[in-house]
Amino acid sequence: MLNPIGTSHFAGDISGGVRTAFISLPIALAFGVISGAGPMAGYYSAIAVGFFAALFGGTPAQISGPTGPTALVMAAVIFSYGFSLPEAFMVVMLAGMFQILFGVLHLGRYVNLMPYPVISGWMTGIGLVIILMQLDPLLGHGNPHDPLSAIGAVAVHIQDVQVEALIIGVAAFAVALLLPAGLARVVPSPLAALIVAILLASFVFPDVARLPETTRMLPELYLPVAGSERIYDMLLSALIIAMLGGIDSLLASIAADTATNTLHNSDKELVGQGVGNLAAGFLGAIPGAGAAQRTMSNIGNGGRTPFSGIVHSGTLLLLLPPLSLALPLLPVAGLSGILIAVAVNTIDWRYLRRIRTAPPTGLFLMFAVLLLTLFANLLVAVGVGVVLASLLFAKRMADLQLAAVRTLDNPAGEHSLGDEEGLIMERLAGRVLLVQLSGPISFVAANGLHGRLGRYQEYDALILDLSGVPYVDSSASLALGNIIETARRRNHTVELVGVSMQVARVFARLGVLDLIRECDRHATRLDALRYVAEELGVSLEESPQEATPDSS
Repeated sequence: MLNPIGTSHFAGDISGGVRTAFISLPIALAFGVISGAGPMAGYYSAIAVGFFAALFGGTPAQISGPTGPTALVMAAVIFSYGFSLPEAFMVVMLAGMFQILFGVLHLGRYVNLMPYPVISGWMTGIGLVIILMQLDPLLGHGNPHDPLSAIGAVAVHIQDVQVEALIIGVAAFAVALLLPAGLARVVPSPLAALIVAILLASFVFPDVARLPETTRMLPELYLPVAGSERIYDMLLSALIIAMLGGIDSLLASIAADTATNTLHNSDKELVGQGVGNLAAGFLGAIPGAGAAQRTMSNIGNGGRTPFSGIVHSGTLLLLLPPLSLALPLLPVAGLSGILIAVAVNTIDWRYLRRIRTAPPTGLFLMFAVLLLTLFANLLVAVGVGVVLASLLFAKRMADLQLAAVRTLDNPAGEHSLGDEEGLIMERLAGRVLLVQLSGPISFVAANGLHGRLGRYQEYDALILDLSGVPYVDSSASLALGNIIETARRRNHTVELVGVSMQVARVFARLGVLDLIRECDRHATRLDALRYVAEELGVSLEESPQEATPDSS
């Protein structure tokens, strides 16, 4: 469904869209170069993805275009997998289709569940990857295709530095990163860095390497490649782009929500990004995503509605004629300096500054994802990070659940028992083991309980009090079944207390209910204790010595 284009924030949307377009221009060209598809492939990505994501997306002030993750994966598609350009751009189209499917299947909500250390490690890793891959062109040499080859190339080329290229790159980096705020309000810092690089290359260092000449200023249409023998590789690459682009976009959406006090529609945003990437593939452009820094610039300059994204793309389209004149003058090292500045801003310095005080588990996650981003790939880094975070979370929850479990064979000092319950436990004298569970029980906690009960051998009856358990998952049900089976193999009777209908349904679906039927079930803990005492032949009547003397 198309977003309504209103005029409630007309002036702010115009201001935000136009200004952000001047920020996007050099960044889009640079990401196009790093992808291997050429500067205009990045430029048309900013136009196409920015326009269609604004029309169909779910984040009103979002600015979309090529980003670090999408450009780096596109570089792998072209260089590592060796796809031809028609195949590479079909991968972009397929990625768009996957993202539309993700939105239709309502998968957008799950990005909100990604732990912050994983996001931090991923963003810092992306920043470091870009820096490593741009050091070689900064020294006046070619573009490496991955971080490992970049490290090797820098080690060799550091001995053969082209000083002119290095000066231009450092100057562009300094302007992009350090331009005073007053000047940046007049000319956005990435654009100012681009202008400085062109002036230095034109008047001071005329022999420095420039972008290769291209006649492709207008988009070249690419149709889907039919019957490709590498369709499975293409689908896998498209899935990776779709997932990484979706994560990148929705993280930018969360940042936009915070800045504007609004709430984005994750599923609609994925559909909008998918339509944009589908169009980008047709136009011979690299994939794009929601760009957090450009989105925040748009918001900071007044952009509030989808119209600002349309203005952003329209402005880039209007800038094509002057760009066609300036592009042959642009030094490669200047773009490298701009990209390194972008990468420095991508690194999560806020979290890195908290290294000394951050929880060890968070630091472990962050550095694990960072290293995987550097030396494996972006999707593996995110996947492993989420799995590790889930395991650590499950372990913490299991520890809390186990801490809440009370295992009693002696009532001494136990305040959770009623007077009569305590009396019966005293009479049973260690022959009964009472286990009180509370809250949802996970399989990790149930397995831990199984191990804990192994320490108790000298008892005749096991009472499992589930009256405080509203829910058990499938694995926990099977683990509880193992506890019951083990107790019965040791000739212990098993009594169950307070099994709710919801818990019983889970037991029934997994076949554990047959075990439950063989156990005695009771409504209250006191009923179970009375029953066990009767079965074990323990009298609950007061002995003569315990009887209260008659005062008469």
